[in-house]
Amino acid sequence: MLRRLAISSFIAALAFAASVLPASARTRPHYGGTLHVDTAGDPWQRPGGVARRLVFDGLTTVDADGSVRPALAVEWESENANHRWIFHLRPGVHFHDGTSLTSLVIVASLNASCPANCPWTAIRATGLSVVFTSDSPMLALPAVLATDDFLISLTINADGKTPDGATGTGPFQVNGFNYGVLSLAANDTCWQGRPFVDAIDIRARRSISDQRLDLSTGRADMVEIPAEEIRQARQQHFNVLASQPIQLLALQISDFGPLANPNLRAAIAQAIDRTALANVIFQKEGQVAASLLPQAVSGYAFLFPTDRDLNKAQQLRGGITPPPLFLRADGEAAIQLAAQRITLNVREAGFNIQNAAPVAQHADLSLILLPLQASDPAAMLGEIIRAQEPSALADAGPLTQYRAEREFLDRKTLVPLLHLPRAYAISPRVRDLRLRSDGSPDLANSSLEAAP
Repeated sequence: MLRRLAISSFIAALAFAASVLPASARTRPHYGGTLHVDTAGDPWQRPGGVARRLVFDGLTTVDADGSVRPALAVEWESENANHRWIFHLRPGVHFHDGTSLTSLVIVASLNASCPANCPWTAIRATGLSVVFTSDSPMLALPAVLATDDFLISLTINADGKTPDGATGTGPFQVNGFNYGVLSLAANDTCWQGRPFVDAIDIRARRSISDQRLDLSTGRADMVEIPAEEIRQARQQHFNVLASQPIQLLALQISDFGPLANPNLRAAIAQAIDRTALANVIFQKEGQVAASLLPQAVSGYAFLFPTDRDLNKAQQLRGGITPPPLFLRADGEAAIQLAAQRITLNVREAGFNIQNAAPVAQHADLSLILLPLQASDPAAMLGEIIRAQEPSALADAGPLTQYRAEREFLDRKTLVPLLHLPRAYAISPRVRDLRLRSDGSPDLANSSLEAAP
């Protein structure tokens, strides 16, 4: 009787699972077809360019759950209290032009992508391994090497010549760039296995409104959805994939010229109403932030106060009236609206601030959106700080990370405002598309329904 009941329960569970799984999860992926993607920016931009991880691989990669996994390196180990790391290369890997992957090629690529102020002091090739050494511990190096900055590209081919275009070991290779469309073709001999789709066409520098139109008319299979439009897109029944808050909206403040005085920079930081930005402009899709890393990543973000204090801002200004300041903001409508709101906030603190044209040669303040790529908190923090101030790196335990972040933020050259998700809308024919831990789409493992 118990056995019959157990079997009946098992069958019922299977039936329930089948009923809740989407149809795409119950059938095998199709091979073939061309996936059409629209982007607002440059697909090669670093970080976050959608083409980069399709064409290039890193020594390591990061799973959707944030775990660091082997890629061009099959294993690695650290020595001398993390001052020395050895990465052992995957044998038999070739670039798209047939050039073999070697340790010398890896070193040449990393030296080209990071000529100075790197997370390591020195790098060298030895046999089938690459050795990194540093004057300070590199606890998070495997996670750092998975980010866009350190993906491996071919700089010199087997004939000693520079390749004509971007050449990597990834699942897709460059097929051409015509009329604003970057065409990528499947790499049939990819070490990871052939991707499901035959090609990916990426239309670059498309406005959000044009992207939405392309998706509605079938000209695009995946488009970007700004954080502030996620709710509206879902209400309009678009199939939206959204990540956790994994982008940092921040105000970059110059520390020379009229804002060389740190009290003036601190006054500007105190004057900004983050809650209004989150609730009004970004439609409650982001998290108010005064820290570089989200609370879910660091565990200590709550220690950084986010409230506006206009009285303190005026006290810090101390009666000083600096010359007119210019704020630059590059981005779509919400970024421009956020810049206008910040301008009003800072004016209330007694500053004469104007919005600068995007092409302005000089800006005292810049509103920027930073992708948070690395999976490891120390690596993520180190990448942000290194991008802003190359001499400062954070690469240790939570207490040391907190102190490094606090010291960096106290300078008020970068003021965190919001943590925002990354989101995309996809057409009904796209299947098995997942987002990585940094919110980027894993297009190489997706497929198309009824591909021709």
